[in-house]
Amino acid sequence: MDELKHFIYDHLISIGTNETTAVYLNMLGLLLALLIIIFIIDFIIRKLLIGVFAQFASKSKTNFDDLMVKNKVPRNIAHITPLLVALEFISDVFYDFPDFEIVVERGLKVFAIILTLWIVRSILHTLKDYFKTLPNLKDKPIDSYIQVFMIFAWVVGIFSAIALITRTPFIHFITGLGAASAVIILIFKDTIMGFVASIQVSINDMVRIGDWITFQKYGADGDVIEINLATVKVQNFDKTITTIPTYALISDSFQNWRGMTNSDGRRIKRALYIKQSGVKYLSKEDVEDLKNIQLITSYLDTRQTDISNYNEANQINKELLLNGRNLTNLGVFRKYIDSYLKHHSAINKDMMIMARQLAPTTQGIPLEIYAFSSDKRWENYEYIMSDIFDHLIAALPYFDLEVFELPSNTNFI
Repeated sequence: MDELKHFIYDHLISIGTNETTAVYLNMLGLLLALLIIIFIIDFIIRKLLIGVFAQFASKSKTNFDDLMVKNKVPRNIAHITPLLVALEFISDVFYDFPDFEIVVERGLKVFAIILTLWIVRSILHTLKDYFKTLPNLKDKPIDSYIQVFMIFAWVVGIFSAIALITRTPFIHFITGLGAASAVIILIFKDTIMGFVASIQVSINDMVRIGDWITFQKYGADGDVIEINLATVKVQNFDKTITTIPTYALISDSFQNWRGMTNSDGRRIKRALYIKQSGVKYLSKEDVEDLKNIQLITSYLDTRQTDISNYNEANQINKELLLNGRNLTNLGVFRKYIDSYLKHHSAINKDMMIMARQLAPTTQGIPLEIYAFSSDKRWENYEYIMSDIFDHLIAALPYFDLEVFELPSNTNFI
């Protein structure tokens, strides 16, 4: 082996080359030869490993090995052997330059640390992609956990490299950093808060990928597409992307629509504002006319009989409608809405159906519809709700009622 170390040197000396020049050329020749050998070994092993992994992945039923190939795990592992060869023979290359040998050897060891980080990153990315294909884990914030492990690996790797370069034992180097722990915590404050938030979000099942959330503080209204260590990405319905700090999910209030999505219906909660001056008692003639509306015919028959019996039993003077018990057009219309909703094919009959009167306002009397559509898809939901209110607005004149609205220019003209 000693003969090989000085083969080029001996040849150069034999042809009359200066000794100093021969030493340097000998080193460069050996270095070039080692680099060629390393390149060939790396090429062969890389091709073999990638080929073996690809062939195994094509026959395997699981997609884990496919993801390993996709994330370059075998490619990174293939670099280990050439690196070991370089570490083994670098002392022979720089036999006459011990100072260079120390520097290059440290450089190779630092590269070994970086290569280890590459391999760890590839494996973690493979695990991340694989976990996202599992039904029980695909909506979990896997990215956050992978990022935490990767940050921890990079921190250990960087500290190891610095300790190696400075020739300080790793344990002593870490101990010395204890005094700077407050600064480190300050630097990684957002990362630490994001990690804690990710754990709480996951444990409490507050948000999943695919959830529709509304976060007014950040202007977010759409589907969660990504949950990272530091941020949550929401694709709004206008296709813009809103980025929210992960810790904001536990420190601020937001609305998650998952409960509605998983329920049997989507709530309809909207009011008609009725003009107050149009509200009146109904005379017998008015009641008879309203009996032509089929949805409330039986109700009016029953209700009119009950009211008449009460008034007669209590000898109520009905020459004035105000006396005794009476029907009002607003009350009958409210009953009509209730009956109409219960007969509507798109309303879920197993959930609450209610037409209620709210406190009067300066814009009229709010008559609110509270029900649930069976179809929860946004487009269909809006169509159902519009269809219901189209009908009710058009039905108002049959009850001598009007919707309140502020006057426009045409009213004054």
